[in-house]
Amino acid sequence: MLLARSCNRQDRPGRVAALKFRGQRPMEKKMGNWPEQLRDLWPGEIEWNSPMARWCTLQVGGPARAVAMPASRAELQSLLAVLARLGVCWRVIGRGSNLLVSGAGYDGVVVMLGRKFAAIAQQAGENGGETLVRVEAGCSLMKLVSWCAAQGLQGLEFAAGIPGSVGGAVVMNAGAWGKEMSVPLSAVTFLRGSGELVERKKDGLVFSYRHLETEGMVVVAAEFLLQAGDRRAIEKRCAQLMRDRKEKQPQGLANAGSFFKNPPGLPAAGKLIQDAGLKGVRVGGAQVSEVHANFLVNTGSATPQDFLDLMRLVQKKVLERFGVRLEPEVHIL
Repeated sequence: MLLARSCNRQDRPGRVAALKFRGQRPMEKKMGNWPEQLRDLWPGEIEWNSPMARWCTLQVGGPARAVAMPASRAELQSLLAVLARLGVCWRVIGRGSNLLVSGAGYDGVVVMLGRKFAAIAQQAGENGGETLVRVEAGCSLMKLVSWCAAQGLQGLEFAAGIPGSVGGAVVMNAGAWGKEMSVPLSAVTFLRGSGELVERKKDGLVFSYRHLETEGMVVVAAEFLLQAGDRRAIEKRCAQLMRDRKEKQPQGLANAGSFFKNPPGLPAAGKLIQDAGLKGVRVGGAQVSEVHANFLVNTGSATPQDFLDLMRLVQKKVLERFGVRLEPEVHIL
């Protein structure tokens, strides 16, 4: 999942004119030896020339010049300050579960918020039976759901089995079974590129389908308002939703979850793709899943271009058949 980018222009996943990196600063403004300077100025963990196929659930993508893994909010603040000083383009991602990266890779810094950026804390809510759960953006969404269930806290069961990080799920307003992250969310803490922290309560957040308006800021933490419930009943509900997911979604093949957004007021994207006769269609190593048509899967040898070509083929056929242009839910970098 893509959490933030270094530029003001929005990435538009539906317009793939391109595997260029939209909004990337002109290369001539970068300091030629920025990797060496980054090593000197930022002491955190960095992997150099790291294949993005390692970091994305589609298991495709060329190398990022650097993948930086801050272990704390302070490390993230200092990293962004250094990158701004050096004029280096960057992107923040979570678990890479909703991301398709070019075969050319990324000539900048991918900032990975992972397991070291995943603290969970709770406090009593204003009303009896309510609990506020605050979690850092790098926490696995499934870990948060399991933790809440073990505490007897209900409200996030719908997210059981959704891949990715909490930060990514918030940015994407991820959802399932008719519910979205915006429902239990009570506040989000953002980090500006300047290093300033900004906390916004729910009434100051602008959500839409699979989107939270971040104004270019990085989500570093989220707060959820949950209700006390029976632990066993909550765990049973989560387990049932996990079973339902496994029955309806492809297993054992790399994928990015639902590839296309469901068009408003129309049949779901998967239904349109299936009715267009596209289940099982392949381009290279990329395939429309035979289990769920809104999943594009990696059969083992796919390239980023295979996925892009298959995406365009699906869009073309659905448009010809139903007059509907499907918009990717997956972010394309």
